Amino acid sequence: MNIFRLAGDVSHLLAIIILLLKIWRSKSCAGISGKSQVLFALVFTTRYLDLFTVFISPYNTVMKVVFLALAYATVYLIYMRFRTTYDSENDTFRVEFLLVPVIGLSFLENYAFTPLEILWTFSIFLESVAIMPQLFMITKTGEAESITTHYLFFLGLYRALYIANWVWRYHTEGFFDQIAVVSGVVQTIFYCDFFYLYVTRVLRGRGKMGLPMPI
Repeated sequence: MNIFRLAGDVSHLLAIIILLLKIWRSKSCAGISGKSQVLFALVFTTRYLDLFTVFISPYNTVMKVVFLALAYATVYLIYMRFRTTYDSENDTFRVEFLLVPVIGLSFLENYAFTPLEILWTFSIFLESVAIMPQLFMITKTGEAESITTHYLFFLGLYRALYIANWVWRYHTEGFFDQIAVVSGVVQTIFYCDFFYLYVTRVLRGRGKMGLPMPI
């Protein structure tokens, strides 16, 4: 495993932990898109269906279990434990606009027309757009708490590091996964404007990040 893959995994894990700690300590999920978290839980579920049938390494197995557990813990906190604080009025992104094309694309573009392979492909495509309800929610409200933006920053950093990982693997192993690379690039593009706002506003000491209000 190269340093970019490891750093990417750490960034991904850190992003989820930051979000969970934010919810648990504040006893509130205000400003957090439950729809995005459900989509991420769906991503991990469909990607790790081979958990008990394919063994790659102890590290790989442990990370799969951890990501699944944390994803469902986040969904539980939002929709069960602290559901009274969930801002459903602003979490209004139409997820069917993501799911329908992702499902269709998964059947059209995959490496093998088998259930597990199609579901794996579905998870890759869905992950690239799963953050959109969260970004839409921030745009709709016009601001975000700094802790939420830290979560988004590390999530975006994870994707950027994975692009570096793929470049490294291509040059050292000749490995190239077209579906994963294209989806990862698309997802990273979604974060570009956010990265700029994060650096220019949050890192300069503001408690919240103000965003342009939608027209």
